[in-house]
This record gives sequence, structure tokens and C-alpha cells, in this order.
Amino acid sequence: MIGAEGDQLGIMSSHDALALAEEQELDLVKIAPNAVPPVCKIMDYGKFRFEQLKKEKEAKKNQHVVEIKEIRMSPSIDTNDFNTKVKSALKFLQDGNRVKVTVRFRGREMAHTSLGTELLEKFGAECGEIAVVAKGAKLEGRNMSMFLSPKNIK
Repeated sequence: MIGAEGDQLGIMSSHDALALAEEQELDLVKIAPNAVPPVCKIMDYGKFRFEQLKKEKEAKKNQHVVEIKEIRMSPSIDTNDFNTKVKSALKFLQDGNRVKVTVRFRGREMAHTSLGTELLEKFGAECGEIAVVAKGAKLEGRNMSMFLSPKNIK
């Protein structure tokens, strides 16, 4: 049976298929080896691999690797310093990266972890236009952190 592109269709023995491939000076390649019967295709395998590698390189060139950027603060941060941190976080988010916002507690500041929670909530609200809170504020040892992810606005 002949297919639309001139390819041979149907079931034939592997010996006949290999002879047909050698006659055309091409390779017999198993497409689905686990199928019953195995599915093979007659093609130039070297050309096929070259085109496949070319497609992979092109796909790799066009993809963007998402990084996690970290911003650290203390619970006693001043207003202008806070605004500067928010601006840098917004820049990271616009570039398509995730942001980890960390509040470090030192000494007696551990008694007032609620200040850190409020600070992180305020930070999330400031970045609310272009970001969404991926993970809320969580205390781990002496650090309280939260993750922000960029909104997919299209």
C-alpha cells in the first residue's frame, strides 16, 4: 500500500523492510519499538538527528529560565529603604523572576514576629499590581519569608 507522501504502508517482515531501505540507500528506524508489531520508518537517520538537534537548540535559545531573587529586610526597616526594596522587587518581577522576601530577626526582635508578618503583608500589597503571593509568610528559625510570583498578564 502506498501512502500520500509515497511512503510504503502496511505490514511487512523486518527482513523485507531492511532490504527496501538498503535499496533506497536509507536507514530503517524503529519509531515505536514497543508496539505490536513494531513501527519502523525508512529515513536518512543522520539528517533526522541533525534536524532534531537544530530544533532543540532553537527551543533552548527561546526559553527563559526563571530565577528566584531574594530581598532581605529587618523588622525595623525605614520607609525609604522599604520603598527601595519594593522597587527592586518590582523590577525582578517584571523581568519574569520569582522573588523571595525575607525578614531577619536578631536578638529581642524574635519576641515581635507579628511585625515581620505585617511587613511582609505590606510588601505583598505594594507589589500586588504585577505580582501574586505564591507562598505566604512562614517563620523558619530566625527568618520569616514569603514568595512572590509575577502575574501572567497578556
